[in-house]
Amino acid sequence: MNTITTDRRLVVLDAPSNLGLRPPAPDVVPGCYKAPWALRDAGLVRRLGADDAGALVPPRYVATWKPGDGVRNGPAIAAYARALADRVSGIRRDGGFPVLLGGDCSILLGPALALREAGRYGLAYLDAHADFRHLGNSPHVGSAAGEDLALVTGRGEDYLTDIGGLRPYVRDEDVIVLGVRDEEDLRDIADSGLAYVPGSPGSPGGDLAIERATQVLGRDELDGFWIHVDADVLDPSILPAVDSPTPGGLDAAQLTELLRGLLALPGAAGLEVTILDPDLDEDGSQAALLADILVAALTGTGK
Repeated sequence: MNTITTDRRLVVLDAPSNLGLRPPAPDVVPGCYKAPWALRDAGLVRRLGADDAGALVPPRYVATWKPGDGVRNGPAIAAYARALADRVSGIRRDGGFPVLLGGDCSILLGPALALREAGRYGLAYLDAHADFRHLGNSPHVGSAAGEDLALVTGRGEDYLTDIGGLRPYVRDEDVIVLGVRDEEDLRDIADSGLAYVPGSPGSPGGDLAIERATQVLGRDELDGFWIHVDADVLDPSILPAVDSPTPGGLDAAQLTELLRGLLALPGAAGLEVTILDPDLDEDGSQAALLADILVAALTGTGK
């Protein structure tokens, strides 16, 4: 079993933005903004023994969009990224290990910007999807939750990718993508040059992923790395409450072990969890499962 550093001072910050998602149905707002509440109801903060940094309230979600409009809610996402970067920087400056409860994947811009301001950091990207849409591989851009990996690596509109003149927030060679299993996404990642370990049915996730992650994230030129965890990296047979469930994901034990392995690497600087939609989890059991995984991974306890 991987040994993680359990003396980190964990600090939980809610980042309940749904700005990066399309409406799941006409006149319906994406429900992932409720995920921090659901995880807190599952006792996550108490069970982690974490400090509570409260929440950063996002701007208003606007559903209207058509191809050619650019990134949905783009200026609001840029403003939120700047504010979130400041909060993450403050937690780290005070010696804390940020644990962000999203929200959708576009919250990645905040910590990516914060770490870019601090030095050169890598990214472990755990997701069923590459989230790598940009004008180099698509006819138009759309919702930032499907583009956030492209954005943080410098592909997209300047107002999102070059805040403070810091493009790219993460260099291509400093990224490892784990768990992607959408065929189109795999082609885009394979063509990009980013390192990746694809997900597949029954994939153990562990040894190969950690070996490859160590090669990418353990290099001397890096000051550390951030961990992005999209709940859809889990198989929808155990956690379907996400906006785009994709068969063939990890089970709870596999994700726990993978996270423990990443957290055991020198330089882990923080973690975010995204995309859980409590509107699709009426009894709260999926939020409870995700909370169990995070507690076991971050504290080294449990299964």
